[in-house]
Amino acid sequence: MQLSLRRLALCPSVARLVQIRGTFLRPAHCLLSSCTRTLFSETGVWEKDYRSETRRRVEEWWHPRIMAQSRKDAQEEGSNRTKFYVLSMFPYPSGRLHMGHVRVYTISDAIGHFQRMRGHQVLNPMGWDAFGLPAENAAIERGLDPEEWTNSNIQSMREQLDSLSLCFNWDREVTTCLPDYYRWTQYLFIKLFEAGLAYQKEAVVNWDPVDHTVLADEQVDENGRSWRSGALVEQKLLTQWFIKTTNYAKPLLDALADLPEWYGVKAMQANWIGECTGCYFDFKLKVNGELTGETLSAYCFSPETVFGAAFLAILPSHRLLHGSSSVRSALEENFHSGRDCLTKVTARNLFTNQEVPVVISHKEEFDGSLDTVIGIPDCSEDDLSVARALNLTWTRVLQSDSDGAQTLINSDEFSGLTRQQAFDSITQKAREQKVGGHLTSSKLRDWLISRQRYWGTPIPVVHCGSCGPVAVPEDELPVSLPKLLSLTGKGASPLEAAHDWVNCKCPRCKGPARRETDTMDTFVDSAWYYFRYTDPQNQHRPFERHLADHWLPVDVYIGGKEHAVMHLYYARFLCHFCRDQGLVAHREPFRKLLVQGLIKGQTFKLSDGGQYLKREEIDFTDKEPVALGGGRVEVTWEKMSKSKHNGLDPQEVVQQYGVDTVRLYILYAAPPEQDILWNVKTDALPGVLRWQSRLWQLVTKLRGARQIGGTPNPSVLKKKELEETKKIWENKNYAIQEVTSHFTEDFLFNAAISHLMGLTNTLNGVTVKVVQHSVEFEEALAALVMMTAPMAPHLASEVWAGLCQVQNPLSPLLQRGGDVLQQPWPTVDPEYLNVPDFVELYVRINNKPCGTVTVPLVMSKDPEKVQKLVLESALGKEHLGERSIKRAILSPRTALINFLTDQ
Repeated sequence: MQLSLRRLALCPSVARLVQIRGTFLRPAHCLLSSCTRTLFSETGVWEKDYRSETRRRVEEWWHPRIMAQSRKDAQEEGSNRTKFYVLSMFPYPSGRLHMGHVRVYTISDAIGHFQRMRGHQVLNPMGWDAFGLPAENAAIERGLDPEEWTNSNIQSMREQLDSLSLCFNWDREVTTCLPDYYRWTQYLFIKLFEAGLAYQKEAVVNWDPVDHTVLADEQVDENGRSWRSGALVEQKLLTQWFIKTTNYAKPLLDALADLPEWYGVKAMQANWIGECTGCYFDFKLKVNGELTGETLSAYCFSPETVFGAAFLAILPSHRLLHGSSSVRSALEENFHSGRDCLTKVTARNLFTNQEVPVVISHKEEFDGSLDTVIGIPDCSEDDLSVARALNLTWTRVLQSDSDGAQTLINSDEFSGLTRQQAFDSITQKAREQKVGGHLTSSKLRDWLISRQRYWGTPIPVVHCGSCGPVAVPEDELPVSLPKLLSLTGKGASPLEAAHDWVNCKCPRCKGPARRETDTMDTFVDSAWYYFRYTDPQNQHRPFERHLADHWLPVDVYIGGKEHAVMHLYYARFLCHFCRDQGLVAHREPFRKLLVQGLIKGQTFKLSDGGQYLKREEIDFTDKEPVALGGGRVEVTWEKMSKSKHNGLDPQEVVQQYGVDTVRLYILYAAPPEQDILWNVKTDALPGVLRWQSRLWQLVTKLRGARQIGGTPNPSVLKKKELEETKKIWENKNYAIQEVTSHFTEDFLFNAAISHLMGLTNTLNGVTVKVVQHSVEFEEALAALVMMTAPMAPHLASEVWAGLCQVQNPLSPLLQRGGDVLQQPWPTVDPEYLNVPDFVELYVRINNKPCGTVTVPLVMSKDPEKVQKLVLESALGKEHLGERSIKRAILSPRTALINFLTDQ
């Protein structure tokens, strides 16, 4: 061992590899052998083979240089370059990255590198969704302050992200639990409050008995369980804060039409919102003719007929019957379960000024999520039967002509209008008068944001006995969280215990008041973080408009499909609201959405009982696996999880295979929206390992050919070699065209890598003479390395350095200097774009060449059309007419089709 240490002392570059954050990468005897290895960028000596030790040296050398260059690029703020905003959903700081994190951030990093190489000014920021229950629960379990726990996790995860060479704009980092961030979350809440969109009401809510907090409807699954704890949700009547997202339902629904396709997410958003064919109208409640001061909103399925209302119906479960409402006793007086009951309470419509009775319906539920509806006999048989049964009077408002067309009557200024004209006019006027009229669906509810926990953004409201709820003045923000001695997670909000913090003065009358002790749902924090990234250091407002307008909308937004309803809906809502407030120019925050699937691991669980087993607890001797302790085992693929014993530590995987290999595997294993079934024995991982070696070998091949062959001379190439150079040129341009398209249009990185592998194969197959004397080989190899750089930056940086030091280069590409990530993205040669209308297609039968067929270029990529054209050609009739075709394979890379037949 002493000898080994002395040997290592003579090799400092290797000694640096021995330990990374206290973890030994490999045994000392492996390190000893690597002392003989060299790295071209460090020594100027090119190693012929790309081995695991070489890969480690390459990544160690290039990691700090790539990160430093990224920081330098981020500082070029005053650039006139076109902006490109690539955003990945920021993580909750749990302390450890999982493979899903690696996947989403690898995608955003690759896109960021690509767009920089295209000359764009790129914003690729990172931050932390740092409030929430997990940190509070972890702090309770460990007796820690949630802030201490969260900050520790942030530091750990940031180091992990850096170790993956992810080039984020760290100078724009945001953390939602810091006062300099949630100050502006509170500011936006106050803007919503002042606009009448944030309000407090008593409501039957979803209560999580495990996490002791209220949940929004979106946070309860189809089985009635909490999205986070899994507990069966209970119903409670509590006074809660809501944001009136229903006022924006129709604009949010209509705006989807102008967005590009979002992998099915647009349909999910539209389905969540529902058909916006009705609206709410506001009513003032009365008992015995006296106003009670309470306002109630009721849904109208046909707003144009609102003047024909006969009654206002509520469900037996309505909050007015179960809460602290002043009309509760009047409602209960004549209430009989199971039938429609006329009450002593009446309601005056603030739009029509008509007064109608309040009826308790016999129904257990109305359509959608409604609990209060307007009964209009003219357009509903159910409403008609209720009105007749209760001997109610109403006004007819619809009149039909001989053709069946309906117009309005007895509807004030709207009489004489068609139903559609009245629909538009009535809802518009109701909105102008601020008494309703916002088109929404019967299924959508307002956003419940109150949470009865400590670790969240305090709601900036004080409750005054004289003034009611009063917003905290903007110059007193932030309302900071008080320090608490202990957290229990049970009972009332933990903030109730902070008496010095809770008791305060009313900002309006200066009398005694109490602070709101509910905190905001963390989805409020993440509904606007994409704005803050554009101006993260601003101490005077959430962001400057000109900066937000410069960067928004986000060009590509990357994240999990599980956020397709809640987060995206809330973020879109808040952007629409900020547009109406004059804070930004854009209504929609995201132009393109890229959803990524899960990375799943293989799971083994007992068929009886469902207990998950570790791999070492299973006997794989027979065809069907069995547990060592007995029992049949079910083998499935599920989302990686420690509890299922199928998780992977990204750092362990990187240590084994390298950063570039893991990045390439993630991008190559499946299209982004599909799940990856992680199995290192599949073709994907060995495939990308082999491809990296082949890419390295191409540079080795060129360097060796130039050393042996002396000065290159393209004029020595004969006809056969010139045909090879033409093929190289065509394949290079085709690869550039396709890879660029995949990076800008469909984000099929697996297809992009396939094209690069195809170009690699083309270059590997040429003769030595072409390598020695062809500028086409040089330029194709240069393009190949440049297109690899966004996805495998360390390897590409090193092979580019070796390529640019080739003796006697023919191409100016190899003479302009600079690292590969600073090179301009390769473009298609203009003459390649001047392609003919037809292409000569090579035809093979059972892998044997048999001739060519000319086909229209526009059809040359369509397998069915190409097969039909070949079969109808003279060649097809002669060679395939009598054969039974099992399969026809059209090459995606070259103009070639191969028919597999029985003969």
